[in-house]
Amino acid sequence: MTAYQPAAFARFGDVAVRLSVELGRTEMPLRDVLMLGEGSTVQLDRLTDELLDVTANGRVIARGEVVADKGRFALRIVSLVGEDGQDVPPAPGAAATAAPVGMADPVVPADDAL
Repeated sequence: MTAYQPAAFARFGDVAVRLSVELGRTEMPLRDVLMLGEGSTVQLDRLTDELLDVTANGRVIARGEVVADKGRFALRIVSLVGEDGQDVPPAPGAAATAAPVGMADPVVPADDAL
């Protein structure tokens, strides 16, 4: 267990939680939506180097960056988010940089919204 997973929560380890990652949003008139076709481009409200929010049940729990892992999109967790919506400082002794893509814990497959 890590600093963010106390032993008291171990019994919940097999409970499935759907994680979602959203690339961005936009708003456009319906007439423009109806004109969309193959090859159309829709500009989103996020910058390409901006961290993406990871949500669980609609609540932001982490921020990360898109990576490739074994031919699939994945997300490398860069920071965890606390109950107040602010980034949680790394635990004492934790590495200052994100772990490599091959590590199991920091990589969350982005299966829902990517």
